[in-house]
Amino acid sequence: MKCVICKQGDTQSGKATVTLERDTLTFVVKGVPAQVCANCGEEYVDEEIVTQLLKTAEEEVTSGTQVDVREYRAA
Repeated sequence: MKCVICKQGDTQSGKATVTLERDTLTFVVKGVPAQVCANCGEEYVDEEIVTQLLKTAEEEVTSGTQVDVREYRAA
């Protein structure tokens, strides 16, 4: 797909690091599958993966976790 940010590059399969912050939680997930723009580096993560990450982050907030850094694993 054509990058919607730079409008110049095409995206290709790659990996991203996703960082989510809420209240006292910082949640970092490395190696998340994404489409990455070859020109500007903008990362596009699939909606299904984002939904999964948000659900996991919400569980971490509820449990009182403050910092969680992990490698992505498909559900």
